[in-house]
Amino acid sequence: MQKTYRAALVGTGSIGDAHVRAVEATQGRVTLEAAVDIDAGRVEAFGKRHGIPHVYTDYTQMLRELKPDFVLVATPPAQHTPMSVAAMEAGAWVLCEKPLCGSLEELAQIQDAEKRTGNYTACIFQMRFASSTAHLRRLADSGQLGKPLVAVCNTLWYRDEAYYAVPWRSTWKDALGGSTMCLGIHAMDHLLHMLGDWKEVRAVAATSDRDIEVEDISMAIVTFANGVHASIVNSALSPRQETYIRLDYQKATVELTHLYGYTKENWKLTPVPPAQDDSLMQAWQSFPPDVGSTHGAQLVALVADRDANRQPLTSGVESHRTLELLTAIYKSAYTGEIVKRNSIKPGDPFYTALHGNMAPPRKGRAKA
Repeated sequence: MQKTYRAALVGTGSIGDAHVRAVEATQGRVTLEAAVDIDAGRVEAFGKRHGIPHVYTDYTQMLRELKPDFVLVATPPAQHTPMSVAAMEAGAWVLCEKPLCGSLEELAQIQDAEKRTGNYTACIFQMRFASSTAHLRRLADSGQLGKPLVAVCNTLWYRDEAYYAVPWRSTWKDALGGSTMCLGIHAMDHLLHMLGDWKEVRAVAATSDRDIEVEDISMAIVTFANGVHASIVNSALSPRQETYIRLDYQKATVELTHLYGYTKENWKLTPVPPAQDDSLMQAWQSFPPDVGSTHGAQLVALVADRDANRQPLTSGVESHRTLELLTAIYKSAYTGEIVKRNSIKPGDPFYTALHGNMAPPRKGRAKA
């Protein structure tokens, strides 16, 4: 008989509902036993709305009394590392919202806790877990698309002054980053999942139009170990919002266009003209049963990982690769250097802070 896991949700803000739906997607394998929030009124209302039996305003008390199997961390970013470590020390596995942590140094703390406790923290990178992405990876790995050559990865979103008026969203200390770390991270992680190890990056970043400390735009050119060259744009300033990934292989272009989530209908394949036969298109159209890029899809996978006591996909090496790329984008942007993978080590200011304490000072919003 399969085990039922008991979960606690920490943070009942706007993303909390997605975690409730994720628990429901496990079809009884996970039960949501508690919600935690420092705002007593908000957590009480959230608990009543979703039928959650226990509510807390004290995280440590919840860990001690409930002893959950899973902790779902949905708090502001600066709290992610200490909460994840505390949960693992209390015997839980963690599914944590992005950004997982604020530096490579903090990631090392999380990974040390994993080794010490035997429990794991997985970052929420739900774009990896759609069945259509697995389908693309199978086609690519089988050689049916040919070599990957060129890639585009754009996160063109819009975040206005009201969004950044929430205090923790605008500073390096509390948000841990801007359009790169808090917006574009999903698409960039998805790109890495499809293309593998990166080799070097050159980048720019700026705070162009928002009265915030963190950047509202960044651009990067990334060279991958397999020879692919990719352009990346991360923007909080784009009124027509779009998340767009394009992969140009020898035999076809594959495009994914969506905003915050996708299904197989969001993909498009264009074979090299003139098509000699329709075998590639037939293979492409043979999608498996469609599972979208949801929190639920990732939590279902995490339950399977815990059943098997294996490291989750978005833990360990994979989470390090993504955070290291983002750190390298900031370092390149603020130093003007080309940054190579595995070059940011302890002692480097960018190892302990994403912006290396070199980001330009905050400036006011540009006037129209």
